[in-house]
Amino acid sequence: MSTNTTDQAGVRVAIVTGASRGIGRSIAMRLARDGRHVVLVARSLPPLNDLKSQIESGGGKATAVACDVGDAGAVGKMVEQIAEQLGRVDILVNNAGITRDNLVLRMSDAEWDEVIRVNLTSAFAAIRTAARPMMRAKFGRIVNIASTSGVVGNSGQANYAAAKAGLIGLSKTIARELGSKGITCNVIAPGFIETDMTANLPGQVKDHVVGLQAVKRTGTGDDIAAAVAYVTSDEAGFLTGQTICVDGGMTMC
Repeated sequence: MSTNTTDQAGVRVAIVTGASRGIGRSIAMRLARDGRHVVLVARSLPPLNDLKSQIESGGGKATAVACDVGDAGAVGKMVEQIAEQLGRVDILVNNAGITRDNLVLRMSDAEWDEVIRVNLTSAFAAIRTAARPMMRAKFGRIVNIASTSGVVGNSGQANYAAAKAGLIGLSKTIARELGSKGITCNVIAPGFIETDMTANLPGQVKDHVVGLQAVKRTGTGDDIAAAVAYVTSDEAGFLTGQTICVDGGMTMC
């Protein structure tokens, strides 16, 4: 892990994993606009440095951190170092995720293990470490980015759906364990969102998904970022243990 940090006492520090692109990038930019010192986390540093420069050119505060979230030990150490160097961790957004889609009868152990490790175990490791500075401060906002696949399932995504459903169960447990300490934990479950991961899907697939929704458009990273901005705000202290589906009404969960 490599970091470039400075103390920002008095400014809420928000860690966002998987921040280099897609939904994570949108979340990071929104939180920076809202006055947070955003810690940008991804495996590769160069794209994070580009985003850091963009945030800072707009008057925001950002720190770029290279960390392989597939390594639970590295994730825990990263969060610990951020807490030490910045003096606080107020917001944790576990957004990093991968897909290794396959039908269950064809899915390999490696495909299962990698998705569970990156999408679920990394969130557990980050929460376990971040909880300590949050408890000391008697304030914390934890957000786990799941998916509607974790709510209703999806063919060909046994590993992904299991990991995202696991995030929901994990979040409810964290909400119960830490609520008395001023810490909330919620889930944002995106539906079909325009990202690099969905850009290459055939047009008929996108049209089919939109047809299942009440809102007849694809979602954007900004739609997810707006939900994250609220549940991480000071005003959202009475909202915890919830799964909010930002999906155009596709699941009506």
